[in-house]
Amino acid sequence: MAIATVDPATGRTLATFPPLDAQGVEERLRRAAEAFEQYRTSPFDHRAQLLRRAADRLTADREKVAATMVTEMGKPLVQARAEVDKCAKSMHWFADHAAGLLADQIPDAADVADSGAAGVRVRFRPLGPVLAVMPWNFPLWQVIRAAAPALMAGDVLLLKHASNVPRTALYLQELFAHAGYEAGCFQTLLIASGQVAEVIRDDRVAAVTLTGSEGAGQSVATVAGEQLKKCVLELGGSDPFLVLPSADVAKAAQVAVRARVQNNGQSCIAAKRFIVHEAVFAEFERAFVEGMRALRVGNPMDEHTDVGPLATEQGRDELEEQVEDARGKGARVLCGGRRPEGLAEGLGEGWFYEPTVLTDIDPAMRVHHEECFGPVATLYRAADLAEAVAIANDTPYGLSSNAWTRDPGEQGVLARDLQAGGVYFNGMTASHPAFPFGGIKRSGYGRELDGLGIREFTNPTTLWYGPEDS
Repeated sequence: MAIATVDPATGRTLATFPPLDAQGVEERLRRAAEAFEQYRTSPFDHRAQLLRRAADRLTADREKVAATMVTEMGKPLVQARAEVDKCAKSMHWFADHAAGLLADQIPDAADVADSGAAGVRVRFRPLGPVLAVMPWNFPLWQVIRAAAPALMAGDVLLLKHASNVPRTALYLQELFAHAGYEAGCFQTLLIASGQVAEVIRDDRVAAVTLTGSEGAGQSVATVAGEQLKKCVLELGGSDPFLVLPSADVAKAAQVAVRARVQNNGQSCIAAKRFIVHEAVFAEFERAFVEGMRALRVGNPMDEHTDVGPLATEQGRDELEEQVEDARGKGARVLCGGRRPEGLAEGLGEGWFYEPTVLTDIDPAMRVHHEECFGPVATLYRAADLAEAVAIANDTPYGLSSNAWTRDPGEQGVLARDLQAGGVYFNGMTASHPAFPFGGIKRSGYGRELDGLGIREFTNPTTLWYGPEDS
């Protein structure tokens, strides 16, 4: 795939960028290694000051950055602005909390005495340059949620961003440079996917984090494993959205629409499979379909647009094939199911797809076991709680989940039995810097955000002091 900005709303190529050659990559790896040797010993106050400056600069650049994201991957402008705000907020959060999250841990005094030591502490030391391989769907947030904790931990970052968001990738490098970071602390590598393995194998790269597809995760994990390097993966998701009889069904249906079509439906943690108890199925189906049908599809730069184009032509075509496969195998299309007609002039060549609801899903259909990365929802009927859980877990993925019930007993069962990295009751899954984020099964491993995330790329070092040190 060429490194280029292609407007998904029109299909027009706006800019192309040559990939770095071997010498260019080597120069950036050298800078990263040199920068780490200086930056790793910097005090938390200094790191926090730099990160706050970057956050404030990002806020000042809000309109420019939001417009760049819209033209590179098609998300609605209002959502792009919200992404900028979330990034700035999270940068301030890590600047405020990193010192506490990474404070030395003191073991129990009895265990220290039993070891024969005068004192023991565990210190979280930085690892080194971290390669971040990031996707296009949240081109700012995916990077910041890796970069902010890594930089506060004393690591430095090398960014290999998706090939269709090069302007966002270059802006991020500029952002951290303007905040006062040394040139090697955050660098964007404009390289092709085929060059990633070589970078991972370089001895100067200490670890790698990837957010992306299952296939990309397998490729990166294979190379990282061969090199015995730490790897964190946040991959695909096909999150369930369960609605049980005690739920506020009207509110659940309203949130379900937003949960499915956020970011034009291109979110790993978007709800995708809607599993509804038969007692409230008809009520939910009616409200959900009406809400999906009412969404406005169009120019993502229009503040009244709810759903913009898919980010790539390949992604739109793949989604279309999944829907046609389901239709051909007996699924009912309750709304959508086609490319929209009658869009404004100039948008006819864009990669749009109507918000779609499918029901009567059969396990033989692709939509049952594949992730639908676009505004397509699958609707299931469940006879009881046990069947709802069984349907929810019948997926190779386990990123997050949503469950609508006001019954404490049902909440306890779901908290115990849903196979996912998160269970959100009576609300929509959303990441927050204070809570760990990640999945299980084919959704990856490791965690981002919170204390678990910031410690992923540190060296937890046991410091043992003998009796003569007392």
